[in-house]
Amino acid sequence: MYRLAMILAVCFFAFILWVIYLANHGRPSLFFEFVQSFPNGDKLGHFCLFGTLTLLSIVATKFKSFPLGKLNIYYGFLLVALFVLSEELSQAFISTRTFDLIDLSADAAGILVSTCLAKAVEKRLNKMGKLGK
Repeated sequence: MYRLAMILAVCFFAFILWVIYLANHGRPSLFFEFVQSFPNGDKLGHFCLFGTLTLLSIVATKFKSFPLGKLNIYYGFLLVALFVLSEELSQAFISTRTFDLIDLSADAAGILVSTCLAKAVEKRLNKMGKLGK
């Protein structure tokens, strides 16, 4: 399960990098056209892309976490959150992009929802005795 999650996470991350490359260079894409065909499609896209990457990353890192106060922070969550924050902030310095706090909020919502889902999956796997860390 973890090997498959790692392969999927790496492939999905590569896809996101490709989308970012296209956006940074102002290049058209069928993906952009598809997303724009829905009301608030851009925000939904941010939510889904980074939520999916977060879930895959948490599973790929075998649900490993570290304590921060009373919270346990998944390494996969932290990696994606740092990547998203740096990518969104970098848009302020790229002429073809614009920083949008609502995009960052949609990213954060996707990351948080997926983290909660991962926590539920981890509990379920622990209960079933199938979580091999």
